[in-house]
Parts: sequence; C-alpha cells; structure tokens
Amino acid sequence: MGLSTSVLAIDAGNSKTDVAVVAGDGSVIGAARGGGFQPPKVGVERAVDVLADAVGQAFAQAGVDAVGHVSACLANADLPVEEKELAHALRARGWSNSSSVDVRNDTFAVLRAGLLEDAEPRGVAVVCGAGVNCAGMLPDGRTARFPAIGKISGDWGGGGGLADEALWYAARAEDGRGERTALMRTLPGHFGLSSMYALIEALHLGHLSAARRHECSPVLFATAADGDPVARALVDRMADEVVAMSTVALRRLDLLDEEVPVLLGGSVLAARHPQLDSRIAESLAGQAPKATPRVVSERPVLGAALLGLDAVGAPPEVHARVRDFYAG
Repeated sequence: MGLSTSVLAIDAGNSKTDVAVVAGDGSVIGAARGGGFQPPKVGVERAVDVLADAVGQAFAQAGVDAVGHVSACLANADLPVEEKELAHALRARGWSNSSSVDVRNDTFAVLRAGLLEDAEPRGVAVVCGAGVNCAGMLPDGRTARFPAIGKISGDWGGGGGLADEALWYAARAEDGRGERTALMRTLPGHFGLSSMYALIEALHLGHLSAARRHECSPVLFATAADGDPVARALVDRMADEVVAMSTVALRRLDLLDEEVPVLLGGSVLAARHPQLDSRIAESLAGQAPKATPRVVSERPVLGAALLGLDAVGAPPEVHARVRDFYAG
C-alpha cells in the first residue's frame, strides 16, 4: 500500500482505546482495542504507553511499522496546549514516517463519525458520557469548542456530575435539609443498602469503589421516569446544558440559521432516555429551528479515521470504503 497516504486512527476515551490502520485505498488492514487514556492521572508518557500497546497490535496485524499520518482523537486533550503536548508525545513514538500527527479532543471523533456519508465536515457534536463536552467544525477548518475541564470551566452534568447531584439531593432529603425525593430510597436500594446514611458510609470508607458512583446516573434516570420531581428536574437541566452548548457552538460558527446536524454521543445520550431526548429536541427547535439533532451510533474511531483521510486529501470513494467497513 502507499504508506504516504495511509492513516493510523486513534480514538482514546477514559475507559477504552480503539485503533485502526487505514490503507491508502480506505481498507482497514489493522485494528485493536486497548485501555483507557488518562494522562491527568498517570502522566502523559504512561498514558501514551497504553496507546502504544494497541497501536503495536494494529501495526502487527497490518504488517507495517509506520504510516503516513496519525489522526488521534483523545479524551483529556481539552486545551490547545494539551493537544500540542500530546501531539509531541505521539510524534516521538515514530508512528508516522513523516512525523505527520494531528491531535484533537475526542468530541471531534463523534462529530466526524456522525456526519452523513456525502456531507462536508460541518456541524456540532455534544458528548455526554462521564463528563460533557461540545465541539463544532466547518469545512474551512474553523472550530468551536469549550475547555470542558469541570466546574472551573463552567461545566455541569455528564454521568459523573449527574451521579453527584443525585447523591446530594438524596442525602439532604433523608436528613431533612432538602426537599423529599424518591432518590433517597432508589439510590441506596440499588446497592442493596437500607438508607442514604449507609450508602454515604460505604462510599466514604471505600466499601463501594469510587467507580461505582457512576451507577447512580442510570438510577437517577429510572427514578425520573417514575415521575419523581427532583429527578425529573435534574434530567431537564442536563438537556438544557446540552442545548446551551450546542447553540453557543452554532452561534460561534454562524450556523444558527442554517440546516446543520447537532450530533449527540456518549453513554448518557446514547441510552435514549425519552425525557432527555424530547427536552433536547423541543428546546433545540426553539433556539436553532433548522438544526437537526441525531444520536450517533457510529463508532468514534471511524471519525478519527475520516479526519485523517480529510487531512491527507483522500477522495470520496476512500472515505466511503472505511465507512462501509464500520457499517458492517
């Protein structure tokens, strides 16, 4: 194959990494899955080591030791300075024989994967998984994005944020500081415990691992579906945050009055909670009436691959071939 136009696509999230080697004709000739990418916790080099394991497997399957271009969409690449640092770290691994490496936040992978086959890279994506983020893109390369590093950058929600809010309201309901909510029963009940006090104790003392806090988010949605006002208000607020990020990104790119997709990804949005879906659709219709929301079912590594093919100037039939691979 022509290595000068081949692409290494990397989609690295907090919990898993997907890697693909795409030949110059769009054939996927190597693929692998690895662990989560968490440079804030383990440092850049150790985090890139996790990528290297998956890249090594994909290269071995493809029978290559380098490609022409690396397209990496990475969780925790939230600021331009972090993208530059990570691009330098990936370039040092020698995965591109021409040192051609692009690093973007993983939200861009969802955006590019969700665009229709014949569409230009033009639209907005919101990812709501453990956290929440949004990115927009135009064919001329202009983007709109948010820092998305937590409360200090104005963020609210995501699976982790919703879990924390649910626990807060449930704790205050049980001890009398806050309004009554069924969450004070459904949250401890999910873990086989009798009270919020018991759940607080189990989380604080480590009897339940910190990772299990994320199980509170689906409990919140189930409690909302049963009609609890506090839980329903939290779901509505999550929808409003999704729409707020979307409309700001659309405005920054002068797309508010144009027909454009708003692509929704991440575990919370992919779960298709009826209340969340309908609130997003109704609110978005009021603020950006020509925008069309759609939940992305395509794998984000496809988006990383398509961004790589965009970068090397691959023709439409090459894009179509890699899309067909992941559609199958």
